Amino acid sequence: MITVETAVVGAGPAGAAAAHSLAASGHDVLLIDKATFPRDKFCGDGLTTLCLRQLEDMGFSAEAIPSFTPIHGAKLRAPSGREHDIPLPDGPGLYAAVARRSELDHALVDFATSAGATPMFGHKITGIDTTNGVMLTTDSGEVIQAKHCIAADGMWSPLRKLLGLHIENYRGDWHAFRQYFANVGPKAESALWIWFEPDVLPGYVWSFPLADGRANVGFGILRGSGISTQEMKPLWPELLNRPHIREVIGPNAIPESPHRAWPIPARIDHASLVAPNTLFVGDAAMACDTLTGEGIGQALLTGRDAAAAILEHPNDFSQISLAYSTAVRDELVADHKMASLLGKVLSKPKAAEAALAAVGTNDWTRRNFGRWMFEDYPRAIVATPKRWKRGMFSGPGAVVTQP
Repeated sequence: MITVETAVVGAGPAGAAAAHSLAASGHDVLLIDKATFPRDKFCGDGLTTLCLRQLEDMGFSAEAIPSFTPIHGAKLRAPSGREHDIPLPDGPGLYAAVARRSELDHALVDFATSAGATPMFGHKITGIDTTNGVMLTTDSGEVIQAKHCIAADGMWSPLRKLLGLHIENYRGDWHAFRQYFANVGPKAESALWIWFEPDVLPGYVWSFPLADGRANVGFGILRGSGISTQEMKPLWPELLNRPHIREVIGPNAIPESPHRAWPIPARIDHASLVAPNTLFVGDAAMACDTLTGEGIGQALLTGRDAAAAILEHPNDFSQISLAYSTAVRDELVADHKMASLLGKVLSKPKAAEAALAAVGTNDWTRRNFGRWMFEDYPRAIVATPKRWKRGMFSGPGAVVTQP
């Protein structure tokens, strides 16, 4: 039997952030994952300001990731075909970047284990008993006894299911396709593109630049928005061959691998965040942004919040539960509701067209929309006075040494 203070199940960004925070404070933590690293993770690879600031606060050097690509703005195409250049502030700091998840997640795992977290990879959790602390059983028969468990085990969260807290037939709120391309054209290599195609709204198509002439290209839809997940596969090649998208990707772009699809949970306002001696974080807490499908920043945030609650109240799970739930609700729920409302507005081509026209009014509107889009400040900050502070709309980006 392995005995540990806290078992973190899942070594993606949420689990790695939680494990790092605990281990760096001298806490005895075991980091468990069924995978071995490096491993791929289906994702758009975008790093928002929220994400970059979380990494910065952890002391993690994101710029050391080989594929790390700074982003200084975005090019948006409205349903009518009108294009808008959306700049981000010139500095100090950085407001957005792109990095392959396979590299980011591997680096975060190394970061957590270098702080003292004990890795246990290639082991799947098959049982959990929360009668006295937490007792976990693995597929190899190993038994792990812990005071607390942090469930960072993703969208399908086996721990949530084992505890009887899963939502029957839930398949996520977003569904996305992604494919890596090499030898992309200069437009895709040098800029981040987002296309608001009329038949994809309130979803969108993207091309995010990576190092060495590569790009992450994909599209995402909200479930129940008009396109079924079954229709996404035949739609994908048709989207890639639309003239304005092909022009950006480039005629000589070569797919590096088959496309991949994945569901995205965005239901933090209805998620069960806690169970006996267990905290759910990241995708297991359904913490993704319901407007964009972004989830790395939210994963890091919830993982660190869980660790902070355990460190503050190591011997009282009722206080841990209260502290964690309060932090997550305060930081994410109001923004989720605001984003959900905005998503409904953007679901109609005419409304999306009008919104983007307003964004493109002048330099100030374009710059501040870019900051809002990349989560420089919370979506609903204007409606949550307790978060108001001087300079809340004009802060610097994350302090990243740009290559």
